[in-house]
Amino acid sequence: MATNEERRRDLADAGLTVLAQDGSRGLTHRAVDRQAGVPTGTTSNYFRSRDELLQGLVARIGERLAPTPRDLERLADRSPGTDLFADYVRDIVRRLTTERDVTLALFELRLETARRPEVRDLMNTWLTESFANDVAFNEAAGLPGGRFEIALFHYAVDGLLLDRLTTSIDPDTATDQVIDAFVAGLLR
Repeated sequence: MATNEERRRDLADAGLTVLAQDGSRGLTHRAVDRQAGVPTGTTSNYFRSRDELLQGLVARIGERLAPTPRDLERLADRSPGTDLFADYVRDIVRRLTTERDVTLALFELRLETARRPEVRDLMNTWLTESFANDVAFNEAAGLPGGRFEIALFHYAVDGLLLDRLTTSIDPDTATDQVIDAFVAGLLR
């Protein structure tokens, strides 16, 4: 059977929705078929096993959360500094909150790493590459902070997103205000 990349992406998107809505235990080939509105067995034609499905979902997360060339252009012409760094973090948070199901699916997979070594290995590879790309971008753009500061921002942004996408401990404080405080506190 010839691979149809558009169908594969659609199935991965449906899988991300299932993962976000029903958690890891709800993620089955049949559940993805139902979510995608395709005949039973379609997902298993594209992703033969659960591991292949998870690999497809992780790849799709990377595609959907990556900055667009337009996103990068908007930030590229500015002078390096804390204001640009704050806007870069704001852009990351915007992409992650706009793609709510994708971000919830990512959190679900991260939680699954505590239970399943094969998911841990898969996510470790993806997170390592993602983090390395962030560090390289930061260095290439001449932004303040190094590898440790980028890690601190990942920790902070993960907590912020968990708060904003679930039950917030402080819903009245604007997300931009939180980001500005992160930048001011971590890049003194």
